[in-house]
Amino acid sequence: MGRGKGGEVGAPGKGGSLARFRTLDDWLRWQETLHPQSIALGLERVQAVAERMGWPACGCAVFTVAGTNGKGSTVAFLEAILEEAGYRTGAYTSPHLLRYNERVRLRRQPVGDDALCDAFARVDDARGQTSLTYFEFGTLGAMDLFRRAGLDAVVLEVGLGGRLDAVNAFDPDVAVVTTVDLDHMDWLGSDRESIGREKAGIFRSGRPAVCGDRDPPRSLLEAARQHGVDLRRLGREYTYDAGPGGWDWAGLHQRLEGLPLPSLPGRFQLQNAATALAALEAVDRQVPVDRAAVERGLRTASVAGRLQVLGGPVERILDVAHNPQGVRELAFFLAGRTCRGATHAVFGMLRDKDLAAALRAAAPVVDHWHVADLPGPRGERAEAVRAILEGLGVVGGVTLYPDIETAYRTVLENVRPPDRIVVFGSFHTVGPALRVESSRASSETLQHG
Repeated sequence: MGRGKGGEVGAPGKGGSLARFRTLDDWLRWQETLHPQSIALGLERVQAVAERMGWPACGCAVFTVAGTNGKGSTVAFLEAILEEAGYRTGAYTSPHLLRYNERVRLRRQPVGDDALCDAFARVDDARGQTSLTYFEFGTLGAMDLFRRAGLDAVVLEVGLGGRLDAVNAFDPDVAVVTTVDLDHMDWLGSDRESIGREKAGIFRSGRPAVCGDRDPPRSLLEAARQHGVDLRRLGREYTYDAGPGGWDWAGLHQRLEGLPLPSLPGRFQLQNAATALAALEAVDRQVPVDRAAVERGLRTASVAGRLQVLGGPVERILDVAHNPQGVRELAFFLAGRTCRGATHAVFGMLRDKDLAAALRAAAPVVDHWHVADLPGPRGERAEAVRAILEGLGVVGGVTLYPDIETAYRTVLENVRPPDRIVVFGSFHTVGPALRVESSRASSETLQHG
């Protein structure tokens, strides 16, 4: 138990046992090799280890958030409003952009390496011979930290689907499904009905659930009916209306008028904020929040890589949109944002996505394509993307690169005002671009320091 891959002995862990590894990077590299499949849906492994750790329940209010798009923003709104109301919160999201620590937050701050290593050591001690995936190991580590922190509320983002996702091993007090569209079809099914059924798997009998999709699939509604779920739907049990400089929200028991617009950009953020408010209303006896907390939370909620606009002589817009619905929203945002020059897109996407539909949505608002290979077995090759673009009638203005970092650095060096740059297609696309931005900022600080 005390020897890691390669026979290296770990440092003493909490409680006197030997931890397998000393550093977070070592833990994460090992977790990637522990299970023969990178994605292996099912709850049996997580539930078994959680029971050995002695905590089937969290002991605080639990919000579980699933959905094709809007999960990260909805989590951010819930986290911000609850914190502004004075509650001690934890949040678990995925994937990360720059550092794994982004996935696990306490009081809106990423957890440090040492705390994560200690949590992973405790999971490792408890799992015995159970083989966990990278995501399952991370989920158990996050829940271990949350349980020990004495929190009032925890917000959990589903990684993939819902019913068989590791997060679903923990019962929510309120379940949220933001939207239902086509994504992860190799695992969830080829149509909205199949995908909706999987996402509805986070519902719990006799407990409230919120759906932020105005036209949810019948399968989701039927699942709620069969299990006696108190389902609150956008456009029925809660609504919102946008006005000049503000917006109104109405739920089952309260109405909030003249709210400030969310800090997060994009027309869909009102929908995400409204859905977060409906989830809070559903558990208002457990964690009540007042209007002042709502207003502060709307103003302070933040999430990197979602229509993230970086100012400067050349505007850069970074968005993790990676399915047709998300790319359509990005295209709408770009079309409505004044640009007197050309739009250069730095693009890469995973091959298990609907590439043709995503590219078709973006093509009208992109003038020049800078397409890069994405790493790993799921990463699509740039040549394949170019072939799809040619099939859509884009016969010129496509340049290929071996990786995103090379593509982004090249575009930054050559694009001049009034042109703009948009980076999208995946977390694996936006992450390297943010690393380049961080490196540039550090260099400028050194030069001017």
